[in-house]
Amino acid sequence: MATATFAAGCFWGVEARFADLRGVSSTEVGYTGGTTSSPTYEQVCSHRTGHAEAVRLEYDPQQLTYEELLRAFFEMHDPTQLDRQGPDVGDNYRSAIFFHTSEQETAARDAVRKLQAEGRYRRPIVTQIVPVAPWWRAEEYHQKYFAKHGRHGCAL
Repeated sequence: MATATFAAGCFWGVEARFADLRGVSSTEVGYTGGTTSSPTYEQVCSHRTGHAEAVRLEYDPQQLTYEELLRAFFEMHDPTQLDRQGPDVGDNYRSAIFFHTSEQETAARDAVRKLQAEGRYRRPIVTQIVPVAPWWRAEEYHQKYFAKHGRHGCAL
């Protein structure tokens, strides 16, 4: 098994999309990339902690490659929107890839270069590609939110 961490806006929708992929064995939503230890949802939404709403997932590289995860990541959101996705605005909704290995970093940078070269987007890709940072599990009511409450409430 391998681990991957992505931020692409409201973590409810991102988690649901990744959870649907064959080869993903578990997902968890949380906060990463900020400066506050053990932040709460309210603190993250205050835009004073620097954290992104993110999804950490475990996957089987024999069934699903990291490159396939990257493809899904770029298809599920607009990586040209800085600090927002649709109606969700703020640094906590930024587009980011938190790499766990140098291979993941290389794959992420290659994916961005390829997308830019293809001209798929009219604006530059603003997705951050940064080393994995301390992970803080979000409150339980955020875990598997769409499975519990239906698919409403965020841009994805």
